[in-house]
Amino acid sequence: MSNYQEETAAWFRGREQRNMSRIGKKPIAMPKGVTFNVTGDVVTVKGPKGTVSNHLPGGVKLGLEDGNLVVTRDDESKRAIHGLVRALVNNAVEGVTKGWTKNLEIVGIGYRAEMKGKGTVVFTLGYSHPIEYPLPAGIEVTVDPKLTQLAITGIDRQKVGQVAAEMRSLRPPDPYKNKGVRYAGEKLKKKVGKTGAK
Repeated sequence: MSNYQEETAAWFRGREQRNMSRIGKKPIAMPKGVTFNVTGDVVTVKGPKGTVSNHLPGGVKLGLEDGNLVVTRDDESKRAIHGLVRALVNNAVEGVTKGWTKNLEIVGIGYRAEMKGKGTVVFTLGYSHPIEYPLPAGIEVTVDPKLTQLAITGIDRQKVGQVAAEMRSLRPPDPYKNKGVRYAGEKLKKKVGKTGAK
């Protein structure tokens, strides 16, 4: 790698760290009824909808100032982690007060999803057999009457996103007809099918 490339890479790394540092300095509003507790290297946020715990790296601390939750770091070496911790804690606060939702759409003739009890989603996606997806703890799913739209909800943003990604992977959108499971509002590029040689 040339000196120019090394300098450019270092500049981009520095810019990313500066951005994360700016995020880290923003105070987090603590709604009424929300509390946090730090035990060792774990921070737990509790609110009306439940409890979310996250790992708290060394060198980063949490405190209350004027009713807001503030994330601070010991030194500059923790700059990138500073912003990450702030983002995770903020997601936890949002989760225990409002919750997180990810929506999916199913496209294709005969493709559908339906609930089996409260803990399992059964997908019919053009395979020889239906696929059963057991829901992890803390995740709920509602299916619309047409059985083609799903709303995945929970207080842990990371878990909600992971479940949505796993469901989408059961039948990702076909590149030619876009049939399959997609995120609501997801923009897909349709490939043009091959034509016979002339």
